[in-house]
Amino acid sequence: MNHIDTTFARLKAENKTALIPFLTMGDPNLETSVAIIQALEKAGADMIELGVPYSDPLADGPVIQRASERALLHNNITLKDCIQVAEQAREAGVTMPFILFTYYNPVYQYGLNAFFELVQSKGISGLIIPDLPIEEDEEVRQLAEAANVHLIPLVAPTSKDRVIRISRKAKGFVYCVSSLGVTGVRADFHTGIDEFLSTVREATDLPIAVGFGISSREQVARFEKQCDGVIVGSAIVRLIEEVIPLLQDPSGREAGLKQIGDFVTQLKG
Repeated sequence: MNHIDTTFARLKAENKTALIPFLTMGDPNLETSVAIIQALEKAGADMIELGVPYSDPLADGPVIQRASERALLHNNITLKDCIQVAEQAREAGVTMPFILFTYYNPVYQYGLNAFFELVQSKGISGLIIPDLPIEEDEEVRQLAEAANVHLIPLVAPTSKDRVIRISRKAKGFVYCVSSLGVTGVRADFHTGIDEFLSTVREATDLPIAVGFGISSREQVARFEKQCDGVIVGSAIVRLIEEVIPLLQDPSGREAGLKQIGDFVTQLKG
């Protein structure tokens, strides 16, 4: 069974909701990304999205765009680098599931067969490709299923018929976008968010997770009542941006990691 499935099953038995942070790999560098992953698991994260830096991240707001720019310009981070972070984190003792978040072009350029061979060999459990529509994902879906990697779809509060169609083809969980537009910290969510989540819940037996804009314990608690998982991205990436000077200073590194871990512990509640 896929590691995502077993983790959600365990959390359901414990009456808990998964906390799923997002990180941009290679920001500020790959070694620190591994250390942050370790700190997040210790702080209570249940799964983690490994974000592949990309030069044209259409779904990402300014915080994650800046992180991608730093990773690409300063460290020339590649898709393969990001996947190898998963291997290094496993070697460091991390056990939670890894979900790779990447745009389609890096996957296509790498080669689909070679990509899935690499993903499978490095212990990636899930894959999110936000710019790959359901109408064009058949080849990727087949290769993902053969590799026991869940292709996790994003659904937004737009067309109800499309939400149902996407949800019924999902694997692992359904990623419910809380707001229209790009990622980023926000105070308000889509006005029909509760009805939207109910629609997704009715369309699938899989767990559902909500993301885009969630940044506080209060917001996490608000969605825990309706969802099996809550995804927090920009708020964590922004905090990493703020503590980069500490992370890059050997004498301040542990303090920087502690700030990130404490924030995740607070989100977990």
